[in-house]
Amino acid sequence: MAPGLYLRHPLSFEHDTGSHPENAERVRAIEAALEADRWHGLEVVEAPAATLEQIERVHPRSHIEAIEAISARGGGMIDVDTVVSARSYDAALRAAGGAVHAVDRLLGNDAGFAFCGLRPPGHHAERSRSMGFCLFNNVAIGAAHALSEHGVERVMVVDWDVHHGNGTQDVFYDSARVLFASIHQSPLYPGTGDPSERGGGEGEGCTVNLPVAPGAGADEFLSIVQTVLVPLARSFNPGLLAVSAGYDAHRDDPLAQCMLDEADYADMAASLRDVAAELDVPVLVCLEGGYALRALAASVSATIAAFTGTVAPRKAPPEPASGYRSELRPRWQLA
Repeated sequence: MAPGLYLRHPLSFEHDTGSHPENAERVRAIEAALEADRWHGLEVVEAPAATLEQIERVHPRSHIEAIEAISARGGGMIDVDTVVSARSYDAALRAAGGAVHAVDRLLGNDAGFAFCGLRPPGHHAERSRSMGFCLFNNVAIGAAHALSEHGVERVMVVDWDVHHGNGTQDVFYDSARVLFASIHQSPLYPGTGDPSERGGGEGEGCTVNLPVAPGAGADEFLSIVQTVLVPLARSFNPGLLAVSAGYDAHRDDPLAQCMLDEADYADMAASLRDVAAELDVPVLVCLEGGYALRALAASVSATIAAFTGTVAPRKAPPEPASGYRSELRPRWQLA
């Protein structure tokens, strides 16, 4: 059996954003690097299109139809950041469908790890609003599919993109079945992700925001992963671990000011790999941001190598470098 899956589709190249930083060259760079690394032994799979039923678990029909209509007209701007082209709707169906198909394979005991190298990305897409380069929320659609179709009781979503995953937070804010944990630079777009945003109703405490300051590097990120997120995973005991993997916290990225490199992404991935193995749960990874092409490609390759390998991660400093207050206990920790 292959060590995991890599989901791709040619339509990722046809979501035409022109000179926008989120463009098709990102996926070309990633695939060139992975081909040079023989795809790390992964089974390369063409992503199917998501069905309306699968997307509607996260987005209302009106939202889906609005994206389809803009594409049908030849494209346009949703906002100053978010571009739709003639093939964007079809590409977005494949990006969401890749996450769904990966979940089917992972929870069908056909693989333990899957990386969805598809675009457009998704973590900024709220229930009824596309924004921040994102049309449909791919990782949320995958998580919702796991909950709805596979009998999974709980899903944990870790978002290490340098920008807060406001869309994923919006989708699951009131849910006790999804633990959403985000490490992100603050201040930075989209301006959400304060630690006080902890979830609502039954989901109170199941949103964990861990902002870091501009200039934060490996010590801060890895400390948060190992001293906050790993214990949270053990406590929450999910049936699926999902990662919104943005690579724009890399020191070379033009859109933020954090200081990670590809080895740091490998250490974070290996830390999550180890806790997933301890809990005996599969890992779904969905590509989000990352706009320095060489850094992006090297970091994706390092992430996959870590998730499919056995090299131990570097140990973080003993004290978490975040504002997370450990006395705040989610409902599921109070039971």
